[in-house]
Amino acid sequence: MSDLLEALLGDLRAEGDQLWSTVAGLDADGWATPTPAPGWSVATQVAHLAWTDEVAALAARSHTPEGKAAWDEVVLAAMADPAGFVDTAAEEVARLAPEALLARWGKAREELTTALREVPAGEKMPWFGPPMSPTSMGTARFMETWAHALDVYDALDQQAEPTDRIRHVAHLGVRTRDFAYSVHEQQPPVEPFRVQLVSPSGETWAWGPEEATQTVTGSAYDFCLLVTQRVHRDDTDLVPTGADAEHWLTIAQAFAGPAGPGREQR
Repeated sequence: MSDLLEALLGDLRAEGDQLWSTVAGLDADGWATPTPAPGWSVATQVAHLAWTDEVAALAARSHTPEGKAAWDEVVLAAMADPAGFVDTAAEEVARLAPEALLARWGKAREELTTALREVPAGEKMPWFGPPMSPTSMGTARFMETWAHALDVYDALDQQAEPTDRIRHVAHLGVRTRDFAYSVHEQQPPVEPFRVQLVSPSGETWAWGPEEATQTVTGSAYDFCLLVTQRVHRDDTDLVPTGADAEHWLTIAQAFAGPAGPGREQR
């Protein structure tokens, strides 16, 4: 196992622990609180994380005969309802009592960490899109944990202090540039972009060549909010240079699947 994966798993645990401490003491009304995602309560958000962590662990174990059989069952279920199986799973798990839901998520978190560590070196794991390395999967799980936690904090009128752990989200947001174009059935620009962001601690994070003519600058936090569709483009401090960079900010997304409706401008 690489040091990079181990560090990533530590950040994933820290992000999950922060959300756990927020929801662990909620009463039934608290768990039922609506979040910014239409139709999703706090319970649905946590249930989605629990279910997806479970499925990711199955995918990571698909290198074994038992694991492959379990993963194949998930794929067949997805094929039967490709547009709704994720939401259906979240809604079903969300019906659990709060204690049972937390226990299920806790078990899923542990199983995911163990499974990612056990993926044979050099192998990739299947997913609903292209196969992923354990590090890529861990980054995706971090992004989802962070983004769905934001919805919970918003619903409960709480504010989580941004940390430099969001670099994983920012990195994914940059790396998925061409994917965002493909989701919208558009041809991505050939020229690489320069993305230069200021982290919560004040560090500068940069991707792409310094000489690029298409650039994006601003706060890393706003960029992460944008690529997870937790903020409207016009409510960020992001500054694009070039028409291609400006357009990218209107379609950017770090998550798999179709583009969502996004957030309304404040």
